[in-house]
Amino acid sequence: MSSLPFLDRSHPDAWQQLGQVAAGIGTAAGRAGVARSTTELMILRISQLNGCAYCVHVHSRKALRAGVAQERLAQLPVWRDSPSFDEVERAALLLGETLTFLPDPSVRDRDLILAREALGDDAFTVLEWAAILMNTYNRLSIASHHPVPGPS
Repeated sequence: MSSLPFLDRSHPDAWQQLGQVAAGIGTAAGRAGVARSTTELMILRISQLNGCAYCVHVHSRKALRAGVAQERLAQLPVWRDSPSFDEVERAALLLGETLTFLPDPSVRDRDLILAREALGDDAFTVLEWAAILMNTYNRLSIASHHPVPGPS
């Protein structure tokens, strides 16, 4: 598709270090009581917003493995109007969208405060890390033109 280099292959040490950060965030999320399904919903939504086809492919599958029903995945783009998501998931999705769009500071602070109140400090901060890292992964995959595997 492209002659541009895959950044993960061009600098594998940097890619591996990101993987270590991701593992640390996953461990911290578990300690904070954040369900893997919640994290995957937020990560998938961030990937949708960024238009990262490869990451949408990967994380929709991971969300299913984490127990998210296909019907709920279909509702993810309209989560604000769907009854399919609980308060914690809504807070995580709000946090993820806010850190992806980075709206005006007053809107950003309002939304992040709402998410923090719903999540608590530990879950909030670990999900902030996860959102920031996912935005990084999206940009790496988009810049590298990572191909989406065909239907299996």
